[in-house]
Amino acid sequence: MARSRFDICLDEVLRQEGGYVDHPSDPGGATNMGITHKTLARWRMVSPWWNLPKSAVMELQRPEAAKIYRASYWDRCNAGQFPVGLDLALFDFAVNSGPDRAIRTLQAELDVAADGQVGPLTLGAVESYARRKGLGTLIGALCDRRLAFLNRLPTFATFGRGWTNRVAAVRAAALAAAGTTAPTDTITLWRTIMDIFNGYKTYIVATFMLLAGLAQLLGVDLPALDGSSAGHLIMEALAVLFLRKGLKGDIGKA
Repeated sequence: MARSRFDICLDEVLRQEGGYVDHPSDPGGATNMGITHKTLARWRMVSPWWNLPKSAVMELQRPEAAKIYRASYWDRCNAGQFPVGLDLALFDFAVNSGPDRAIRTLQAELDVAADGQVGPLTLGAVESYARRKGLGTLIGALCDRRLAFLNRLPTFATFGRGWTNRVAAVRAAALAAAGTTAPTDTITLWRTIMDIFNGYKTYIVATFMLLAGLAQLLGVDLPALDGSSAGHLIMEALAVLFLRKGLKGDIGKA
């Protein structure tokens, strides 16, 4: 009996998610096969969610995890209606960052109303896009937008390498399943690079100020910064760096 697209895509998702983890920097807390403590509690109708012991997360089995993935992610995204390959790219994005964000990101690329709902308009736009530019281009563009979003998250410094590798692996698997490739689009590539740097521009400027101040302390003459003392540059740079870090931490806790 042929396996369904859901089962095939779930294999890839679980390959990326791994087993039980409880990383202190992960806002999801205890997680098993990608299912968080809170998600499992809601699925089992335990309220408040923290009344479900962590041991339940650790003991979660694949059949139950599969039911959660199908109901809360695959069906929520209507992934079964998408072309082979794009279904995986959207499904894994939804698991990693939430169905609403994954759908809205796809809709933004399709240039249709980003309402977070998959209906005839979105499905028709997918068909039209694939016909004009190729399915591989759409898969690549969705993965590019996903990676740009991840790069802007405060926790990218901790989880960025894993996320980047995950998107690359899912992109390759999705393109292989679709039997196509994603052409190199200079404009899309440049947009992605700029999106990545956009989240770090404050750090870049502050680092430049810090280096300039240290250079002046060492006696290096920098005419362009004439009038700015080394002490002021260093203090302002440190203030910017620590203020931004504090703001990101507060936003993450909100």
